[in-house]
Amino acid sequence: MTNGERLRPADGRFEGRTHYFPLRVYFEDTDVAGIVYYANYLRFIERARSDLLRALGIDQRRALEDGIGVYAVAEVNIRYRASAKLGDDLLVVTRLEEIRAASVLIHQQVRRDREIVADAMVTAAFLSPEGRPRRQPKPWVERFERLQEEGKA
Repeated sequence: MTNGERLRPADGRFEGRTHYFPLRVYFEDTDVAGIVYYANYLRFIERARSDLLRALGIDQRRALEDGIGVYAVAEVNIRYRASAKLGDDLLVVTRLEEIRAASVLIHQQVRRDREIVADAMVTAAFLSPEGRPRRQPKPWVERFERLQEEGKA
């Protein structure tokens, strides 16, 4: 690297209410046939959700360390519609569908160009450090609401 330049991991970005997170399929993501192993789509959408929260200014690590709580997937329904392959460039498209007191409903798609490869609905529950459902922090809910209403992160 020259001139103190620093490489950063891929960041997602918002366009209106929608969050876009790019990723590439690597050898470790695939089976022997070079096709993405089905469980890895869950990893892809988890990364995108984590990036969405980061982009909204929600620091999950600090919330956990401060004893506030953490999000955990309570339910996921996923439909696999096509196979992603080694070397594919994918895009995870994420939208908040519903904000509840102690959870959020999130729609996520993994796309290759315009083709939908996987389509998922995820319920992320907010849990206390002891693992019990807890109301989400009010500032976080306000950020989610602002995103839904105005399309601004």
